[in-house]
Amino acid sequence: MPPTKDYYRILGVGEKAELPEIKRAYRKLAKKYHPDANPNDAAAAERFKEVSEAHAVLTDPPKRKQYDLMRKYGAFARTGARREPGPAPGAGRTATEDFDFTKGFEGFGGLGDLFSSIFGRRRSDEAAAIEVAVSVPFKVAVLGGQVAIAIPVTEACPTCGGSGAAPGAKVTTCPECHGKGEVVFGQGAFAVRRPCPNCRARGKVASEPCPRCGGQGEVAIERRLMVSIPPGVESAHRLRLKGQGQRGGAGTVGDVIVTITVEPDRFLRREGDDLVCTVPINLAQAALGSRIRVRTIEDKRVVLRIPAGTQPGRKFRIRGHGIAKDGKRGDQLVEIQVQIPDAMSPKQMEMFKKFADEAGLKY
Repeated sequence: MPPTKDYYRILGVGEKAELPEIKRAYRKLAKKYHPDANPNDAAAAERFKEVSEAHAVLTDPPKRKQYDLMRKYGAFARTGARREPGPAPGAGRTATEDFDFTKGFEGFGGLGDLFSSIFGRRRSDEAAAIEVAVSVPFKVAVLGGQVAIAIPVTEACPTCGGSGAAPGAKVTTCPECHGKGEVVFGQGAFAVRRPCPNCRARGKVASEPCPRCGGQGEVAIERRLMVSIPPGVESAHRLRLKGQGQRGGAGTVGDVIVTITVEPDRFLRREGDDLVCTVPINLAQAALGSRIRVRTIEDKRVVLRIPAGTQPGRKFRIRGHGIAKDGKRGDQLVEIQVQIPDAMSPKQMEMFKKFADEAGLKY
């Protein structure tokens, strides 16, 4: 089946968009819908999640290739489909009639993998990966740490044990799939296998559904996990948590893929492996020199000497207080902003004019 979301439309870019255009569109939308900019706005939070999900797929070349193939060829599963319980594979049927759509394009990168890893759909007994987006505080992204996430999963209903049947209900073979647990959709030379919707691939149906799960055999829960964030991560970085996701058939357990969005900091910003901050000083400090205290990412206060005659925009370097990477660590750059008084008394104005005249400054 085709993807349920149009990631190109979500980001507002064309199908042929290059990576820089996709990233620009993402940054613009992420800034607009970020939870910090839209507190208590559920719609904005959901939009931010969609934008992050679209960015994660379209900036990953293999995932984008699979996604594009799914958009292009997904129509085969929709056109004129008909269900037929029919004989088992190989019993008087041609090879083309036994064609499995999700495996038929493995040479193109594996649409079966796309079902399971991108869209959270399972193949027959393979557990699906769950993708979640998480906002990480700037300090945690720089220094590393842990953040909590909640993931939606399903588990066997404790009332019916996963059978979907009410206690004491009569369980019989499914008349739709004849106990096979799957049905075949055929169209022309193609035949696509899908789990039987009547019995939910169990091959059995109950005379009365379980009152707790409504006959689904499973209930939705929310599982909380602690995610370890490595130092120096950036937005769109993806972490894979092995075996922490949805349980599948044959005892398999899927992964959780976490896409990170780094929250902005009010004081510091990142430039490569360096951290940059802007510190205001007054006119006297710039002209005569001074000493100021500057906060680092570790919340330390470093004394920085400002020499006389410091110009606006000049940057000073605090070594070893930036991003740690490959056994090295960047620096913190302090950009000076000189504040000009917006009002002076008549006496101050006269004194300043005298200073300007003596210094040969035009005004």
